[in-house]
Amino acid sequence: MQYIEPVSGKTYSLDQPRWCADDGAYLNLTAGPGLKRNQIKTDRHSVWRYAAAIGIDEAHAVTLGEGWTPLIPGEWQGASTLFKLESMMPTGSFKDRGMTVLVSYLKSRGIEQVLEDSSGNAGASLSAYAAAGGIRCRILVPESASYPKIAQIAACGADVITIRGSRQDVADAAERMSAEIFYASHNWVPLFIEGTKTLAYELWEQLGFVAPDNVITPLGYGSNVLGCLRGFEELVRCGEIARLPRIFGVQAENCAPYYAAFRAGKDTLVPTEIKPTIAEGIASSKPTRVRDVLQGVRQSGGQIVAVSEAEITDALRGLARKGLYVEPTSAAGAAGLTKLIASGAVKPGETTVLVLTGSGLKASERIGELLQLGARTQ
Repeated sequence: MQYIEPVSGKTYSLDQPRWCADDGAYLNLTAGPGLKRNQIKTDRHSVWRYAAAIGIDEAHAVTLGEGWTPLIPGEWQGASTLFKLESMMPTGSFKDRGMTVLVSYLKSRGIEQVLEDSSGNAGASLSAYAAAGGIRCRILVPESASYPKIAQIAACGADVITIRGSRQDVADAAERMSAEIFYASHNWVPLFIEGTKTLAYELWEQLGFVAPDNVITPLGYGSNVLGCLRGFEELVRCGEIARLPRIFGVQAENCAPYYAAFRAGKDTLVPTEIKPTIAEGIASSKPTRVRDVLQGVRQSGGQIVAVSEAEITDALRGLARKGLYVEPTSAAGAAGLTKLIASGAVKPGETTVLVLTGSGLKASERIGELLQLGARTQ
């Protein structure tokens, strides 16, 4: 595999780590090898179970046992739903799936210090995997980031710096700082998506080597959407499945640039009002791979939907009443599924997977406020 600039087609060797093209454009990876079911390493219960499909040598793997998360059958709004518990990763979010591959790659290329910007989960994941790999780490976070996430990042030894302003201001500050430290952005370095694609492989295997009809996931920058597309496309090319599942991305109405572009029929961003949202993990006003996400969702036959703050809170409560304690960002996906079922886009008899991306333990204080929770005295 190589890095490839999607518009120009220019390629770069993976020997030299980079986070963007020479002209500043984002990079993808050329097509991966995929795998057949007999290539699965069944003695591993992590993303490295699918090492044959991952574009780096497993000998360099920095792993904390991420992946192979439960797929729990249940019901949502009268429709059969499979809940994919990505919140049960080592650092409590789906980010570990991509980070094991990204950090393994950087360590194999001799990178000794990394920089990242994050609203919380990616920073927590990178700080943990950097610690495991013996790599120094600096994380920039917005001032509004929840303290439990900041504490989790700092506990692993990362240098944590808060940045005033929006989530985009934090990303801009990280890009400026990349002149001195390698910018290991999960939103820019495509090796992260090489890890998130294993979500597709897991779903395929857990469903008896068939693809689901629908996958619903929260959408910020789009790494789960792009990972699912890349993984399922590889399975189609290898003849293991006949078609892509429909991929649905869910945004918060308060910060929904993908939704606005999707509704406008565009492949680029359109003017969109951005406001704060309780779904901080998807509060991304200027995502990187806009064309890839929009074209991929359309190719799969899926949609991008947006949900209100009240709908996110209702879904958060509904999930918790099923024993599924997730952060508000994860609940956005469930709120989106409610809309998709109501519109008939997702039908009760279909095989539908709802990806629950982050643990509620990261946001318990905020959840308590939203759901007006408290102990009863007697």
